[in-house]
Amino acid sequence: MARRETMVYADEVAATLGVAKETAYKIIKGLNDNLREKGYVTVSGRLPRRYWEEKFYGGAEALYGEEE
Repeated sequence: MARRETMVYADEVAATLGVAKETAYKIIKGLNDNLREKGYVTVSGRLPRRYWEEKFYGGAEALYGEEE
């Protein structure tokens, strides 16, 4: 299995969802807001890959066809 970065950036979100980069940033911001409400520290413009995969695809296996 190829190693993936631990964070997802707007370019990847935009490409995966087929949306503009500006929309991808809004999606990341919304998900980061949810994480902050739960007490997590977030970084603007980045999202933990595991959280991204769970929120949009039900996990890495559903997204990539493989287990983590």
